[in-house]
Amino acid sequence: MLQWLGKSSPFPPLDQALTEPNGLLAAGADLSPARLIDAYRRGIFPWYNENDPILWWSPQPRLVLFPEELKISRSLGKSIRKRHYEVRLDTSFEEVMKKCAEPREEGGGTWISAQIIEAYCRLHELGLAHSAETWVEGELAGGLYGINMGQVFFGESMFSRRTDASKIAFVHLVLQLKSWGCRMIDCQVKTQHLASLGAREISREEFALKLKTWLDAPGHSGKWHFDHDLIEC
Repeated sequence: MLQWLGKSSPFPPLDQALTEPNGLLAAGADLSPARLIDAYRRGIFPWYNENDPILWWSPQPRLVLFPEELKISRSLGKSIRKRHYEVRLDTSFEEVMKKCAEPREEGGGTWISAQIIEAYCRLHELGLAHSAETWVEGELAGGLYGINMGQVFFGESMFSRRTDASKIAFVHLVLQLKSWGCRMIDCQVKTQHLASLGAREISREEFALKLKTWLDAPGHSGKWHFDHDLIEC
């Protein structure tokens, strides 16, 4: 039976998550910074439709990318080497979120509501949420956002308005995170888009164990800036 969370209720153990739908663990509570931080530290994230109760998830298995396993295809490498773009960190966090929330070309909207945007912007102000952005001719062409704690980055969503724009931002971010000592990037659930970049599935139990090891390690807090050299692919 799905547990309903009050404002101060703790999350249930991860092994109580449902198998169908995969990973649904609890409902209710709020999106306060304290609640979100506690959720991510446990390997839990919110995902729900606007006007519905907040739903909390911890899927089995979990898709992750270990930075040293990043794959750059020949075609993506070609796009990166063109250098017709500028990559930035944390210059337009809210705009990245709003573009991630826009309807997709394949139809339908997304789960990123005004409530979600407000909650993650609070985390951004606290130096915990970050955006990676690809700019082309002065316009935001693609990007992604997520949460960083210790040596783990929790990816949330990405968008692209030009070919490979989100992948370019992602590759630059992964290489920057690697240089900072990041050990794992959470990609939540499997997509071909992320698998093509080297992400792979691990068990929920292994994911939780890695969080315990890496979340309290020294991280990179505050506003982010790129400090790595241009990529050679």
